[in-house]
Amino acid sequence: FGGQYAHLIANRIRRLRVHAEILPPGTPLDKLRNAAGIILSGGPASVYAADRPAFNEEIVSGDSDLPILGLCYGHQLLCVTLGGQVEPGDTMEYGSAILNVCDQGALLARLGPEERIWMSHRDTVKSLPPGFRTLGGTEDCPIAAMGNDERRIYGLQFHPEVTHTASGMRILKNFVDICGCERTWTMENFIEQSMNDIRRRIGDKKVFLLVSGGVDSTVCFLLLNSALGKERVQGLHIDNGFMRKNETAAVENLLGKSGFDNLKVVNASDDFLS
Repeated sequence: FGGQYAHLIANRIRRLRVHAEILPPGTPLDKLRNAAGIILSGGPASVYAADRPAFNEEIVSGDSDLPILGLCYGHQLLCVTLGGQVEPGDTMEYGSAILNVCDQGALLARLGPEERIWMSHRDTVKSLPPGFRTLGGTEDCPIAAMGNDERRIYGLQFHPEVTHTASGMRILKNFVDICGCERTWTMENFIEQSMNDIRRRIGDKKVFLLVSGGVDSTVCFLLLNSALGKERVQGLHIDNGFMRKNETAAVENLLGKSGFDNLKVVNASDDFLS
């Protein structure tokens, strides 16, 4: 939904040794059948705005029985989609707050009666959807956490994925447990899986890759070489004069020391750019 913490959410779940993927909110339900659970991220929009991000409501109100956790905007979206009410808050909360836990449920299990959390919102849930109960609130946000253990659907107005929420990882671990995830995923397994996917997609073809100098293209180049071999991969990095300071040298140093002589670096002159 455009939330600045979307990648951080995925990072936290992966640290719990569970694979997480980031998908657009309009993803068809059929593409989520193999998921163990769904997290709806935060975002800057209002749930009542005409230009709010497109959302496939079947994910929540359809025949999916997957556990769902809504965070911030996702919390409010769950509320209105399932029959609750969201209104502009009297006070904009941004920063640290104290959550008073009134009902742990499965999501807030093993948390204390008061927990330090991180808030960033203006709109707020005013009335719960049918079948839900309040799990906790703050001084300015009475429904900061809600849940339905039977349907395994939960919403949090705060951000458990940031370090400012003291028990954030405990909450995310609880949700992973609710989803019944096997915590066996590792980055090493993911690398091997990624290389197998590369081999399957490329077949017997060769690959030409433009290496910008950023993390994504550099990692991609390394994976391609590992999966296919240097003979089938050619990389090109162009120093166009607008790179970050010493970035081209860093690329040459990293890949050169790793023995990748199949990367060509071009220093673009004024004549070349014109």
